[in-house]
Amino acid sequence: MARAADAVRPRLARFARATGPRVTRFARATAPRLTRITRPKTWQYTAGAATAGLALAAGVVTAAGPWDSTGQRTAERDRAVALDHTGGADHGHGAGASGTAPGSPRPAPSAGAVLTGLGGTSTPGGVKAAPGAENLADLLDPLLKDAPGLGEHRAAAVVDLTTGKRLYGLDSDAALTPASTTKIATAVAALTAMGPDHRLTTRTALEPDTGELVLVGGGDPTLTAREDAHGLASLRTLAEKTATALKRRDVRKVTLSYDTTLYAGTDLHPIGVNENLARVTALMADEGRTDDSTSGPAPRVPDPADAAARTFADLLEQHGITASPPGPSKATGRATTLATVSSPPLSALVERMLTNSDNDLAEALARHTAVATGKRADFAGAGAAVTARLKQLGLPVDGARFHDGSGLDRTDLITPDLLTALLTEAADPSRPQLRAVLTGLPVAHFTGTLAGRYTDGAAGLVRAKTGTLTGVNTLAGTVTTPDGHVLGFAFLTNATTDPWTAQTTLDRAATALALP
Repeated sequence: MARAADAVRPRLARFARATGPRVTRFARATAPRLTRITRPKTWQYTAGAATAGLALAAGVVTAAGPWDSTGQRTAERDRAVALDHTGGADHGHGAGASGTAPGSPRPAPSAGAVLTGLGGTSTPGGVKAAPGAENLADLLDPLLKDAPGLGEHRAAAVVDLTTGKRLYGLDSDAALTPASTTKIATAVAALTAMGPDHRLTTRTALEPDTGELVLVGGGDPTLTAREDAHGLASLRTLAEKTATALKRRDVRKVTLSYDTTLYAGTDLHPIGVNENLARVTALMADEGRTDDSTSGPAPRVPDPADAAARTFADLLEQHGITASPPGPSKATGRATTLATVSSPPLSALVERMLTNSDNDLAEALARHTAVATGKRADFAGAGAAVTARLKQLGLPVDGARFHDGSGLDRTDLITPDLLTALLTEAADPSRPQLRAVLTGLPVAHFTGTLAGRYTDGAAGLVRAKTGTLTGVNTLAGTVTTPDGHVLGFAFLTNATTDPWTAQTTLDRAATALALP
């Protein structure tokens, strides 16, 4: 077992370092399959996990990429192998336990399949009934209602994802500041407004009369100028394709401008200049980051659109095209599109947004929801668009207020009832287009914003979106219960004075649902 663990550990380290890019590549590979899956039963969920298996509460059974045939991420399976000490199958590396030479190590254990139907048969007799409300109250009240470590305002809800029935509520209709759990609402609104295969396109356009070259922002914050694009839209590729098109027209020198008019209103978030996000503009490269990071807080350029255009001018020069210093403009309807590059599909962007709590992506997707639904693409219009989409789905939006897409605005309000309703909607077999809302949730002690949490036995059994602001701690996601049932939960607390205690208490509440 020691050798097995040593063999797996480097792979886990590499996986952790590459989480962001792999989320993108995974969804690029799987998103085209979404449209080919037509039978609802294909989209059903987990009802069990091995003793130390890392359970995913949702996903695509037939997906390519880092999923095996049982619907489990292969890296999570390997980690389960390293953690389990009970022995088991040899994973095809030998003749099995009976054929093992005397004195040799026992075969590594197998993590169980993690994806079956919400109404399926993971165990003889099918999925057991969800725990009763009385049992959950006994379990959660001491942690959420009576615990002194939480803030003055606290609210919670737990639902059965099979039926949407509420199993536990603590002021579940109370609207509190949600912080980054807002992104669950943003994800559902964007996916229903545009579909999982929608892509964000950046293009260049040549004006017929003036010869002006316009770099037209498509609202893709993941557009990258890095040499290795890792499957994202590449500014370098756009420059190369544009230069080729210009040379065909015998053009070697251009007046360069950039167009950010897809969005409206101010580009400065209400929190002001902050390392948690760049100015919200339709044109940026690498989220305006000034370092090599791909997620989390980072210094940002003061004008992301201008910086991206200047980088584009340098890239054009590498291909023999001289460009003037860029300035803002607007492409006319008569301009000829020379080249385009497109983002990964929306399903991949949603996964990245949720896993990494990507604020730049969240604000972009909220604005695209506004554009797709005829709203003004500013902070107010984006909030109105998200609210309208959720209301159209019949979700309980009473009391909810959306003033941004990321949850950084402290005036946002969401109820636990709405958060759990969003998770239930995403789990509905008739809505496969929403599956990325569940697959993008961070995995406890494994991915994204939960990678450093849940060091106890609940690792892998909880998938949840975190939310943290000063005085605000929230957690919403899915959990696999000891009897193999899948629940959705939302825990919100405001006016906290000890963030570490509040975070730990919410994690303990989710763990209580996962462990016997």
